[in-house]
Parts: sequence; structure tokens; C-alpha cells
Amino acid sequence: MPPETSPGGEPSRPIRSWVRSSPGTHLWLAIIAITSLVIALSPDGLDTYLLHRNSSNLHQLSHHPLRALLGSAFWIENPADLLLYAALFELIHAPVERWLGTPTWLFTVATAHIAATLISQQVVLLAIREHDVPRSMAHVVDIGVSYGLAASAGILTYRLARPWRLIYLVGVVAFFVVPLLCDRTYTDLGHAISLATGLTCYPLTRGKPVAHERRRGAH
Repeated sequence: MPPETSPGGEPSRPIRSWVRSSPGTHLWLAIIAITSLVIALSPDGLDTYLLHRNSSNLHQLSHHPLRALLGSAFWIENPADLLLYAALFELIHAPVERWLGTPTWLFTVATAHIAATLISQQVVLLAIREHDVPRSMAHVVDIGVSYGLAASAGILTYRLARPWRLIYLVGVVAFFVVPLLCDRTYTDLGHAISLATGLTCYPLTRGKPVAHERRRGAH
């Protein structure tokens, strides 16, 4: 039985085949690696400036909306978390991109990132107006890489066969919703919105093989 590869894959070069089968994921991860290196090597003060400049907080959204929405997807606050994000990208983003195709995957992730950012920041704005949180919340660092991951985690549900699909769904909903119910932060709200966006993208998965169908069709 020949090893399973993506269309046009190279059985003798599995790592290269995997990267080429999910180019968007790995390009995104490469950019995050570069920005993380920049943060790690920046002198005191510059790293904070860069993170605030590329945040999608209320201040940046009101003055530089396009840069805020786009830039926040390519930075992480702590460079030490890069390996964790790399693992999550390989476990979540890469399989979804390979399954749905780059355009559909990118549409899902971008939609979730934008929706989660705008809705969660609108909640922050309302909380500031009601004096529930300090006005300094308009300037906090808000980096949205994890919003895309939550969306991919949601749509990944439909790649699994039953009963694993239901078990996975319960687990992923608990992972993102329990913190929202307990801590009620705007970031937790963004994660829940992103997960819901991924789950509502079910129509985009119609006609795509689920896991057991892919194995059954192997020769």
C-alpha cells in the first residue's frame, strides 16, 4: 500500500508534501515566527510599541482599522509561545486547509477573525461607556492569532466521523465556552464568536470527505 499523500504529493518527501499541501498555514506561521523574533530581539520599550501598534484594540481600530485587523493576525504577545502556536497550526489549521482548500479555509479564518475582533471590541466600548471598565481598556494589547485557531477548530468538527464528531464538539465547546462563563473577558468572548463562526460554516464542508471516508477510499 503506497503512503498517503496529498494530490501532487511526494511520498519520499513527506514534510515537503505536507507543507505544500497547506501553504497558507505555513506562510502564516513563518510570518509569526519572524514577528516573534523581532519582538524577542527588540530593546525595552520597542516590543511594547510594536504590539500596541499592531493590536486590534479600540484605539487602533478607530484610527487605523485595516492595519489593526490585518496586523493583529501576525503577532503573538510572548515569543516563548511560538512553539505552542506552531503545534496548534499543524494540528488544526493545516488539516483544515488541506481538507477544504486554501481559499475556503482562508475565508473561514478571516471571517471569524474580523467578526470576533469587531464584536468583542464593541462590547469593550459599551462597557467603557457604562463605566464598567476603565477607559484604558481602549489601549490594551489585543492580538488575534487565536481567533483564527478557534474558527478552524470549529469547522474541523465536520471532518470527523460519528461518534467522534460529537465527542470532539463537546470538548471544543467546553474548552472555549467555560472560560467565557467563568472569566467573561473580551478575549474569551472573541474565542467563542470565532468558534461559532467556524461551526456555522458547515455549508462550506458539503461534498468534502470525512475521516472514515478518506480511509475507506485508500488503496
